Amino acid sequence: MAGKRHVLALDQGTTSSRAIVFDERATVVAVAQKEYQQHYPRSGWVEHDPLDIWSSQSGVATEALERANLTAADLAAVGIANQRETTIVWDRATLQPIANAIVWQDRRTAGVIDGLRAAGVGDMVRARTGLELDPYFSATKVAWLLDNVPGARARAAAGELAFGTVDAWLTARFTDGAVHATDVSNASRTLLFDVNELAWDPELLELFDVPAAVLPDVAPSSSQVAVIGRGPLAGVPLTALAGDQQAATFGQACFSPGQAKNTYGTGCFLVLNTGTTAVASRNRLLTTIGWQLGAAEAPEYALEGSIFAAGAVVQWLRDGLRIIRSAPEVEALAASVPDSGGVTFVPALTGLGAPHWDPYARGTLLGISRGTTAAHIARAALEGIAFQVADVTAALRDDSGLDLSELKVDGGASLNDTLMQYQADLLGLRVIRPKVTETTALGAAFLAGLAVGLWRDKEEVAALVEADRVFEPRMPDAERRARQEQWSQAVERSKGWESE
Repeated sequence: MAGKRHVLALDQGTTSSRAIVFDERATVVAVAQKEYQQHYPRSGWVEHDPLDIWSSQSGVATEALERANLTAADLAAVGIANQRETTIVWDRATLQPIANAIVWQDRRTAGVIDGLRAAGVGDMVRARTGLELDPYFSATKVAWLLDNVPGARARAAAGELAFGTVDAWLTARFTDGAVHATDVSNASRTLLFDVNELAWDPELLELFDVPAAVLPDVAPSSSQVAVIGRGPLAGVPLTALAGDQQAATFGQACFSPGQAKNTYGTGCFLVLNTGTTAVASRNRLLTTIGWQLGAAEAPEYALEGSIFAAGAVVQWLRDGLRIIRSAPEVEALAASVPDSGGVTFVPALTGLGAPHWDPYARGTLLGISRGTTAAHIARAALEGIAFQVADVTAALRDDSGLDLSELKVDGGASLNDTLMQYQADLLGLRVIRPKVTETTALGAAFLAGLAVGLWRDKEEVAALVEADRVFEPRMPDAERRARQEQWSQAVERSKGWESE
């Protein structure tokens, strides 16, 4: 460890792969990022090429190290944060995927989920996994791949195939297949893992028709997972694996029960720390494992509300409607009008997540008139993101019994001041944006550094997290209630639009 004062965080996201080098003061030393192709074979289907994920992530890792003027010998550790639930199955011997990855946004298994709900197993699944029956999670995606790729089921039963979320896929690639591992935070998002027993559940495996032979080992989020065995990072300890939202919560130093953050990425993800207690939700939020700091430590739990479309809405304005040329332009366009002109946009582009859980909902624009402009639609789109967050925040308050005084925010869209001010107004809470908004990568760095002693404990980590700006609520209560009522009506009209 002597002289090794840097950590490389790999942030494998839904639309791009990032690599960030941090020093011991949690300062960003170098960044590299690369977008990769999205595949939409049918309505509601979303796929990635796993080899694109690997090549983009390994490429930016090398690039970030070069930009920092460092080598592997200068790194104390590497940590991985990843898009969750996205499902990959590969050949153990060749490390070749058997098909494209099925992305977390994908809804192709909605009919299977409907059948399971009708069978009345939802309460049992929720009690063990903390999750809702929904195509969002990995279990039905694995089964779909095994059922729809010729010969896959037989090969899986013979032990020839491996399943993993993106963290496990990258770990396998970085170790030439020697290590097949995930962490507790990612395992808790599969519908196959008992979050109370911290183990894969045989009854759930049978229910979802997933053979145990394909499953990865489950490690703590911060621990010695592997030593990287190839490329420019060869010899560096891989000491952190974490789902991106859990990593962001850690990067925001939400270490005490009642502290909450929201990440504005492709989707929105609100996470509330509930400590070492797994709190069951009454509002169809998710009980999930936040992280585990070493095998000897108890895991810390969280309540989470998942919103499927946030940054994806801005991408749609850019690539679908083409009313902006780049994502940052949306703020100026939305701010060019004082309000949305009566337009309400429910951004259910791939269904509705928490607390509605309707995979058949679709995006809905209401209130359009002859006077509606691109600026009104842009503003309504940003407001739609904020309204979704307000719905989930209300559910988190109700479930936890905690009176939140603030919401920490991060992710790309948190840099949009117009959106953040509207968010504070709708919530009636302070919204706090940190100086380092890439908190997913920062959380992976913290988890990796703690495992090798670069930082002593969570208290030392928390002291490194600083605020950049605080947005105070300004909207009168009566106006907030009126806008919320109109939004609720719009949400109801978006539901159940598309049949299976």
